[in-house]
Amino acid sequence: MRSFRLPAIFLLVFLAIPLLAKDKDKFLKPQPIKLDHAGERWAQKTLKQMSLEEKVGQMFMVWARVEFANVDSLEYKKMDEDITRYYVGGFGVTVSVEDGLLIKGDPYEAAMLTNNLQRAAKIPLLMAADFERGLTMRLNGATAFPYPMAFGAANDTDFAEDFGRITGVEARAIGIHWNWFPDADVNSNPVNPVINTRSFSGDPDQVGDMVQAYIKGAHESGMLTTAKHFPGHGDTATDTHLGVGMVNGDLERLDSVELPPFQKAIDAGVDAVLIAHVSVPALDPDPNHVATTSPKIVTDLLKKKMGFKGLVVTDALDMNGLLRLYSQVPGVNPSGAAAVAAVEAGNDVLIIPHDLPGAIDGVLKAVRAGQIPEQRINDSVLKILKVKASIGLNRARLVDPEQVGQVVAQPKNVAVGQEIADAAVTLVRDNGKALPLEMRRKGTNPLENPYTEAETVSDRDLVVVFSDDLRTDYGWAFANDFRLRVRDANVMYVSPETAKTAADVVMVAVEKAEKVVVPVYSFPVAGRVIHGPNGPTNSVALPEASAKLLHQILAAAAQKTVVIAMGNPYVASDFPEVQTYLCTFSSAPVSELSAVKALFGEIPIGGHLPVSIPEIAQRGDGMVRAQILKGGQNRNVAGK
Repeated sequence: MRSFRLPAIFLLVFLAIPLLAKDKDKFLKPQPIKLDHAGERWAQKTLKQMSLEEKVGQMFMVWARVEFANVDSLEYKKMDEDITRYYVGGFGVTVSVEDGLLIKGDPYEAAMLTNNLQRAAKIPLLMAADFERGLTMRLNGATAFPYPMAFGAANDTDFAEDFGRITGVEARAIGIHWNWFPDADVNSNPVNPVINTRSFSGDPDQVGDMVQAYIKGAHESGMLTTAKHFPGHGDTATDTHLGVGMVNGDLERLDSVELPPFQKAIDAGVDAVLIAHVSVPALDPDPNHVATTSPKIVTDLLKKKMGFKGLVVTDALDMNGLLRLYSQVPGVNPSGAAAVAAVEAGNDVLIIPHDLPGAIDGVLKAVRAGQIPEQRINDSVLKILKVKASIGLNRARLVDPEQVGQVVAQPKNVAVGQEIADAAVTLVRDNGKALPLEMRRKGTNPLENPYTEAETVSDRDLVVVFSDDLRTDYGWAFANDFRLRVRDANVMYVSPETAKTAADVVMVAVEKAEKVVVPVYSFPVAGRVIHGPNGPTNSVALPEASAKLLHQILAAAAQKTVVIAMGNPYVASDFPEVQTYLCTFSSAPVSELSAVKALFGEIPIGGHLPVSIPEIAQRGDGMVRAQILKGGQNRNVAGK
């Protein structure tokens, strides 16, 4: 059983805190978002007392990573300097990445981090995070949800509202006030390498409805929301972390596809709109502008025409899609130039600059030279302070760590996450010969001493897991869930690096097997670099070696093979020979369990495609199958 007790080191920290705390040490109790008269007065008064340096600093947010750091370490001192020297207005809370792999943190660690940073700040900090899949995207142990596109497949706005509410409750418990979500992009481009399953759907109306429902749930729990990536990133073929994405639609296309979900978000009271580093010639033909630096897009379109009054926030300023505009200008600090251009375009919050001192210095110099009026800075800072007051930061700023274990991952909420994943499973093709699978619980007794257990493997049921990287845990939960139903299942893992050498062994196993199950873990990874013939790029397609092996499997055994897209639903476009095809739109453990339950008929299959898969199926397609077995296996229930 998972323990929610605080680690000893954190208890020692708490004991060191004086019992008679100062005002800013009071615990903040989340409430629905509302700016009252006292909050309005606090914002106005605070602005009048701030220096220019403090005001400019309030417009910036930088990373804070959930990991242990000694107070004398460079990492900790850097965060302290960001607060006390550069006066940043808040932090984006994330985790470390090592060799492309996320090193997830713990909810208690996150609560300790946000509290410590808040204590160091003169003005309360706004804490944000990228919780597109709930807290489990960055932290272990929280309520797990599938990827957003799974919500489109389930097609139930109540689920999206629950998603916003539960994520908000858990985020506020650890001191996070603002989620950089929901994604209002319409994923209309199957080869989009950075959006894909991060989008709810390929239908503007469905995206807008899901966005509105999410905002409603989030606001009820006191969490700020963000519609991204304006004016639409769904019809691009370039990862803006690596280069400049281009949206080539004309005004009629933009007005009918890209913009409506954002308008619905604005109508629903979304708190912020995040601007993408994309080029949109129909809105601004200047080749030296991306949306982030375009007054025509930020001020004229978003603020004036669409009527948005909330926070306008940039996408990360360290992305190549933006910095490349300024990196070749002699004598110019790219971070400073990008920040100045973003402010001039109308952005209020500038996040993750590559060079924080350089970015702040650039804006300060522009104000002092009269290039940017100080009133322009005042307007943005006042909005930021009002947002802080709307969530109660003028009254208190700390969270109660003792509440984390009571709020995060409540069983009723965990059950909701699983229900959503179950409802999303979509059967796209079925030849009537591979499904359902038969439970075979004979074999190793799971109740025996695990140290003396001898695992048996049979040739009858074969699982071949296709993963991008064998160092990840992708497929492990799937295999565990599968083996609860088929004790002697043969499970193999392949990656782009091993697919070629493992091909002969895999094909021998395929030939012997009665049923073959192929879960394919393919999904967008922002910033992933693939070195192609035309330079660095990104792709959601299966790498060549993996694709070749999957073609071999289908050529030899398509009739008895079930392919499951554990993420990118467009995988099947490259494998038209597939005969039985399931989509979960997600690689989250809840989706892995849903996929396994669907294979054995333990849950009904009722999802429908929220996107069209070229050469395979149209949006809205989905074969409905009734539940066959009652009381199916859960991950923590042993078979008998």
